Amino acid sequence: MPTTQTDFSNLLSIGIFWTACAVLPGPSFAQSIYDAGANDTEIKIGSTQPYSGPASAYGTIGKVQEAYFRMLNERGGIRGRKITYISYDDAYSPPKTVEQTRKLVEGDEVLFIFSSLGTPTNSATQKYLNSKKIPQLFVASGATKWGNPKEFPWTMGYQPPLQAEGRIYARYILAEKPDAKIGVLYQNDDFGKDLLKGLKDGLSDRVSSIVSQESYEMSEPTIDSHILKLKSAGADTIVNFTSPKVTAQSIKKVAELGWQPLQITNVSSISTTQVMKPAGFQNAQGVISAAYAKNGSDPQWSDDPSMKAFYAFLEKYAPGVDPSDSIALYGYGAALTLQKVLEQCGDVLTRENVMKQAASLKDYRNGVLLPGIVINTSQTDFYPIEQLRMMRFKGETWELFGDVIDAAMPAEAK
Repeated sequence: MPTTQTDFSNLLSIGIFWTACAVLPGPSFAQSIYDAGANDTEIKIGSTQPYSGPASAYGTIGKVQEAYFRMLNERGGIRGRKITYISYDDAYSPPKTVEQTRKLVEGDEVLFIFSSLGTPTNSATQKYLNSKKIPQLFVASGATKWGNPKEFPWTMGYQPPLQAEGRIYARYILAEKPDAKIGVLYQNDDFGKDLLKGLKDGLSDRVSSIVSQESYEMSEPTIDSHILKLKSAGADTIVNFTSPKVTAQSIKKVAELGWQPLQITNVSSISTTQVMKPAGFQNAQGVISAAYAKNGSDPQWSDDPSMKAFYAFLEKYAPGVDPSDSIALYGYGAALTLQKVLEQCGDVLTRENVMKQAASLKDYRNGVLLPGIVINTSQTDFYPIEQLRMMRFKGETWELFGDVIDAAMPAEAK
């Protein structure tokens, strides 16, 4: 049937009406998509932390992140959605971690697991979470295994990989003390072994310069006997691949023996509050380590806008936390990075999209990273931070030296 003039006029009027509707302000018709743990008003996040037990110093991570999400909620949350942060104590015990993680996933129905602490603890839940397709995001451990998207596409680390860190210390020793006789104290689990492998790989044909290596269990009340064995072996350089409490014990014992070796400690044990102060500032002078983030006790950052925001945050939301504690800054930086990921997710709060956005960070700086250090991820690179700078403990704080060092894992390891 042919269209009459009246019919054409009506069609024209309808077309003008819908065109006008398209340009007039009004509600968005974009569809929000959710998995369990998210809806129009909430994003539910789970975590396990060692609030008790031998690694309780790291419990500060969870305390700071709870405070950060509380602050974020007061400011409106993420696109109007409030963060529900559920964090359970696992006492740094892998069986307990498994129990608490299952509770978070199957009972609380969280959208994903975020920043859970520990190499052995996260190792115990990695296969379970990947089988359930639950993101194990920004694991609070530098284990190399967290950057294996081919085998574990739902697990992503955060800090530089431990093997790369170990190689950096080897490079430093070879350059500064090529004739060193090295004694290594390492935690007898994936954490300590990963660092030790990196050190040995970095030493290469000079690996025989390791004259003694002592492993310890987290349940040991003291590591004095191990330090005595390292000294008896003739070591003039000690590398501590240890937890904060044990690192403090090691530094203190070395001083009590009147021994003066070069001492190196890993990134996880650089807290001024949890390590250097308990060890005794006078005993920690000259200790070497590395860093990728600013230090709350370093006066050079006192006027830095990002650090001033960190200090103000702690004062208001976590007044019992020492701003010089690097563990606190770690928790804060990881929370900032998660906020960026969730903002990129928009209204598609599915587990798949969370991982997709976490693997799509480009030259991101969260403000607490050292100048020159940025976060980059991709579908084939699950190591967000791959740069470090060397530093030396002096007075009551850390003093940076040297240039930014590339700590990227070799391509074949990714």
